[in-house]
Amino acid sequence: MIGGGQGAEPSGAAVETEPFAKWHCVTCGHIYDEALGDPDAGVEPGTRWADVPADWYCPDCGATKEDYEPYG
Repeated sequence: MIGGGQGAEPSGAAVETEPFAKWHCVTCGHIYDEALGDPDAGVEPGTRWADVPADWYCPDCGATKEDYEPYG
């Protein structure tokens, strides 16, 4: 048996180690960085974009979450 399961990635590890993404507001250019979150609005550092509340809005111009696109 070659490999014998050695070096196999533990279940769920890929999800936890996925790099944080950045999203930008198409209206004003504000950057939402998942690593930093938006603590002033109650969004903790490390919050993934998918987990940002639907009613969250751009702190600079008031645009909605739908007005953001992936950055970079």
